[in-house]
Amino acid sequence: MGDITAGAEYCSGLSELRSGDEPEFGGKSAALGELLAAKIPVPAGFGIGTAAFRAFLRDSQLEAGIGTEFGRISPDDVESLATVASSVGDTIRGATMPASVCTEIARRYDELADEAGIAEPPVAVRSSAVGEDSEHATFAGQQESYLWVRGADAICGAVRDCWASLYSAPAISYRARLGQRQQDAAMGVAVQLMVDALTSGVMFTCNPVSGDPSMVAINASWGLGLAVVGGEVTPDDYLVSKVTRELVRERISAKQIEYVPSPGGAGTIRVDVPAERAAARCLDGSALGALVELAGRVQRHFVRHQDIEWAIARDSDPPASIYVLQSRPVTAVADRRKASAGSAMSLVMSTFGADATRSD
Repeated sequence: MGDITAGAEYCSGLSELRSGDEPEFGGKSAALGELLAAKIPVPAGFGIGTAAFRAFLRDSQLEAGIGTEFGRISPDDVESLATVASSVGDTIRGATMPASVCTEIARRYDELADEAGIAEPPVAVRSSAVGEDSEHATFAGQQESYLWVRGADAICGAVRDCWASLYSAPAISYRARLGQRQQDAAMGVAVQLMVDALTSGVMFTCNPVSGDPSMVAINASWGLGLAVVGGEVTPDDYLVSKVTRELVRERISAKQIEYVPSPGGAGTIRVDVPAERAAARCLDGSALGALVELAGRVQRHFVRHQDIEWAIARDSDPPASIYVLQSRPVTAVADRRKASAGSAMSLVMSTFGADATRSD
């Protein structure tokens, strides 16, 4: 990581982060830094380190109390776990952020605004827990992100809410199953310029069901990704060959709602999608081709299969408008069939690189 200037103890530009910074900034921020280093299109932003989280716990005198709360519960006691998670979350959300942390966040936000050329630009504030996205575990969906946040005060509030989500009941239970001490959990946060998404979704650099490394699996829906994450729509589903770029499978769903920026300029709203557009495919051949090419670049950089979150902005056509919002290792795929794989694997290796055949 690059040197942090005097007084900037808690934050770093995402472009300065690398995989080795994961213990201090969390998996999401470290991965975004790696993507930027590989010239992958990623929205600009900054990471807030675990030092800020620990300063918050220390200054608010919460460390001892949280440890005591966790000492009283069993990971198998669902009711008491939910009660403790709620109590700890409320305590964190009600505590005061250290002034030094807020000052540093405000300074970084001002720099981001200058870069964007917009006063108080909308940002995404996204949890980046330590150890959240490894080859053996993922906390995907267990911790919070907040979209279309404007203003330094609102960002500080969203950061505190991200910290509180470190102690959600699912996250506590998952750490217990992995044998991790709750007191050792730490949270970084990524703050990025928002992408006003016409379309968004996820893609895997292998078939996540069969493990076939010669395919890219893509899910997509209209607007911001909240509707898919919340299970409110069934996204379109595409399976594309890495080798021939052939569209092997296409399942178009009725995507009847989408999330868009609030007319007030902060936050998001849910709106109905007109019937004709709801039934239409939300990715054309050009966009699919650009996404498959981008998937190859991401996979080659990380040298393992990736689960990639992406968005297509409204302002231009692919590939210029496609941004990667997150990339994590694919943690589990079925054993792929080995029959008739030899020639196909040779083609995949020449197209995506020698590590395209890895299923780890």
